[in-house]
Amino acid sequence: MGDLRERDERVGPGTYLTPEEAKEFHKLFMSSFFIFTAVAVGAHVLAWMWRPWL
Repeated sequence: MGDLRERDERVGPGTYLTPEEAKEFHKLFMSSFFIFTAVAVGAHVLAWMWRPWL
């Protein structure tokens, strides 16, 4: 007995994203990561200017 359900193009085991949805999610995740990293670097620069730790 084979799997009678319609085959679809889901990415990876146990996920519910199509390849297009996965690419869109990845794009949003990466842009959020870069914004977070820029804010963190800016905060560290300001903290260094206020009180150098080395």
